[in-house]
Amino acid sequence: MADITQTDVSRPSALPTARLRPSASQFQSIVDQNSEEYLDLIEEEWNKKIDVEVETLVDGMVDIVNLASIGDKDKFRIAQESFIAQCRAESMVRAAHSLLSITHSMKLLLLLSDESQIAQQRDRALSEARSDTQEARRRVAELLNELLGTTKDRTTNEPNSEDVSGI
Repeated sequence: MADITQTDVSRPSALPTARLRPSASQFQSIVDQNSEEYLDLIEEEWNKKIDVEVETLVDGMVDIVNLASIGDKDKFRIAQESFIAQCRAESMVRAAHSLLSITHSMKLLLLLSDESQIAQQRDRALSEARSDTQEARRRVAELLNELLGTTKDRTTNEPNSEDVSGI
């Protein structure tokens, strides 16, 4: 008998199989699409997901409002309506969480995938920096000319060899 060491380390089990890559036909159809078609397809998928979840919320609210009628009800009818309301509320909570997840995913896509806007902001900042640099160089040149011009003016006020020879 071999000595088996007992530990509290979890032992990995087989994970359910999933397709992480599209099949060859799906991949080929994605490759054949241009970017506009692909983005339209993605947008349509997101819209369908959102429509399904919003419809679930609306239907749940309608059912809960309809169940809230006041009237003669026996205990069985009250229990039945309570169960239906609870089921609808649970499905509405799942739909709300799903919408929240979709919103979060869309925010991340906007932040991480909007390369053109990032590039435009970078180019705009670069052009502003270049124009600021040119303006600073021009201003330094003006100040330098002004400083050197005043220095020449001061030296011209003093008699120099040319002025002395002219006397």
